[in-house]
Amino acid sequence: MIKVLILFLLLIAGIVVGPMIAGHQGYVLIQTDSYNIETSVTGLAIILIMALVVIFAVEWLLRRIFRTGARTRGWFLGRKRTRARKQTSMALLKLAEGDYQQVEKLMAKNADHAEQPVVNYLLAAEAAQQRGDELRANQHLERAAELADNDQIPVEITRVRLQLARNENHAARHGVDKLLEITPRHPEVLRLAEQAYIRTGAWSSLLDILPSMEKAQVGDDEHRLALKRQAWMGMMDQAMADQGSEGLKTWWRNQSRRTRHETTLQVALAEHLIECDDHEMAQQVILDGLKHQFDERLVALMPRLKSPNPEQLEKALRQQIKTQGDRPLLWSTLGQLLMKHGEWQEATVAFRAALKQRPDACDYAWLADALDKLHQPEEAAAMRRDGLLLTLPNNQ
Repeated sequence: MIKVLILFLLLIAGIVVGPMIAGHQGYVLIQTDSYNIETSVTGLAIILIMALVVIFAVEWLLRRIFRTGARTRGWFLGRKRTRARKQTSMALLKLAEGDYQQVEKLMAKNADHAEQPVVNYLLAAEAAQQRGDELRANQHLERAAELADNDQIPVEITRVRLQLARNENHAARHGVDKLLEITPRHPEVLRLAEQAYIRTGAWSSLLDILPSMEKAQVGDDEHRLALKRQAWMGMMDQAMADQGSEGLKTWWRNQSRRTRHETTLQVALAEHLIECDDHEMAQQVILDGLKHQFDERLVALMPRLKSPNPEQLEKALRQQIKTQGDRPLLWSTLGQLLMKHGEWQEATVAFRAALKQRPDACDYAWLADALDKLHQPEEAAAMRRDGLLLTLPNNQ
C-alpha cells in the first residue's frame, strides 16, 4: 500500500513539476449549473494531494479512536478474567474446607469469564446441591449445558450425580442408560451406573456392565465379583417374588453351567428354596454342589431340610467324611440328622467324634439329649455341665 502511494505521489509530482519547468502549467475548467471552477493543472494536482493528505489524516484519527476503544474493552475483559481466575482458586480452597456456600458463590460469580466456564458452573451446581438448594443447582446446570455446546457428557454426568444425591433413582438410571450408549467405558459413567442399577434393582443391566468395568479398571476383582453375586441374589429374589420355587428353578436352569457351579449361588438358591418350602429341590442343589466341590456352607444347610430322603443325606455326609477327613462340622451335621430319625446311639457316636476335635456347646447339648433318650441321665448331665462351662466367660 505504501509503495503504491509513493508511486502515485511521484506521478503527481511529475505532472506538476514538468509543466512548471517547461513554463506551461496548463488550464483546467470545472463547470456546473451554478458555478465554474478554473485552475491550472498544477493547482488541481495540489488540491488532489491535499485531499489525499486529509483522507489519510482522518483515517489515522479514526483508527486511533477505535483502537483505544478495543484496548479499553480488552482491559476490562482482562480484569474480569483475572478476577474470575482468583475467585476460582479461592473456590477450590473453600471446597477443600467444605464451605459449599462460598464454593457456589465464588464459582458462579464471573463464571462466564473463567478459563473453563462449564467447569465453574458444574462445580457450582454440585456445591448448591450439597447445601440442599436444588433450584440453584438446576440453574447452574442449565447454564453449563448452554455453554457446553456439543460436549454434553460432563453436564449429563453431573446431572446423574445430582439425581442420585436426590434419590431420583429411576431418572438417574435413564440418564446412565443414555450415557452408556455414547461412552460405554467411561469410568465415572460406569460408577454411576453401578449405583443406579443397584438402587433400581436392574440386576441384568448390572451384569451387562461388569465386562466394561473390568476393561476400564473400575474397582478391583473382588469388588466386581461381589457385584456379580449381588446381581445374582437380586435376580433370585425377583424370580422367587414372581413365581416362587418354580420361578427359581426356571431361572436356575437358564443359567450357564459355570454359573450353576458357583458355590455361593448354590448356597443362596438352597436357602431360597427352603424358604419356599421346596426341600426336595434344595436337597438336590446341596448334594449336586457337594459332588462338584466341598463347601461347609452347603453342609450347614442340611439340618434345615425336611428331607423326603434322609438316607441320601446321611450317605453323602459319610462319603464326605471319607474324602475330606474327620471334620467336626461333618460329624456334628450327621449327628443332627441321625437324631431326627431317632437313631440315638449312632448320633452319640457322631457327636463324640465332633467333640473329640473341638469343644462346642451345641454339640454337648445335642449329645446330652441323645443320652437322655438312651436312658443315661448321669452322663447326659455331665455333658450339659461341660457345655454350660463353655458358655461362661474365661475369667469365671
